[in-house]
Amino acid sequence: MLSSGALRAHLLAARLAGPVATSREESLRSYRLFAAGDPRVLLGLDPDWSWGEGDLLRLMADKCGVSADPAHVSGPDVIDPERTMAALEAFAERLRAAVGARSPVLFGTGHPHRLLGFYAGLAEAMSAAGCVVLTPAQGVSVDMATRFGVRTYSIDYVRGVALVREPGVRPPGSATGAHSHSPLPVRVALGALAEAGGPLPELVVGDHGWVCGAGQLGVEAIGLADTDDPALFVGEAEGRVAVAVPIDDAVRADHYRPLTRYVLNRASLSGWQEWL
Repeated sequence: MLSSGALRAHLLAARLAGPVATSREESLRSYRLFAAGDPRVLLGLDPDWSWGEGDLLRLMADKCGVSADPAHVSGPDVIDPERTMAALEAFAERLRAAVGARSPVLFGTGHPHRLLGFYAGLAEAMSAAGCVVLTPAQGVSVDMATRFGVRTYSIDYVRGVALVREPGVRPPGSATGAHSHSPLPVRVALGALAEAGGPLPELVVGDHGWVCGAGQLGVEAIGLADTDDPALFVGEAEGRVAVAVPIDDAVRADHYRPLTRYVLNRASLSGWQEWL
């Protein structure tokens, strides 16, 4: 079992927290774009409040531990590991509640190259503990805007976790997919469930548009977010995202494995760690 002290040490050593690879310039640019209402950083969220750049900087300082000084404009950004650990506790509590209620759960990621293993370990453990892990709209096409224009992707599932891929790039079920911020896949997935008359998820777990898109539609959602993803933290502040965990979301995939074990333990699912 990973202790809190060992987790904190791992967060810092792997640069999941502390000084992270995300630059201050990237974060500030995202805050400017969010304040301007750019859908690329809104991630499907339609904020109730008017968020200026200063408001966002103060929010991110509170939620993540980044510098609140607007004159600090360059260098690596910083995530406070204590805030990460506190958010992981809340994240685990939501999973524990879902398992206790045998709730249907939907997992989805826009970071399949990095975070697929983290979510898959949770999905497999929750399924083994009696939750229904939903896999709606598999193979359904979604037209998504990219910097290269509108491209068609398909929804796929790997070990119970939704992702999108360009059709024909890899066979269905392979553990690769496209990086995506779009909320369209979760909207399509939820729409397919509603149309089929099957159970809707009572919890969505993921990142980017999977979390904000679900939260905007009133589904309880929790996920991971970097310092340049203010939408999840705004959603949390406005009550549409249940938990946003501040963490670098683009380090080596194996660095997230200890987090999976820690969360499973805190969610009272440590008996299912054989799935990792």
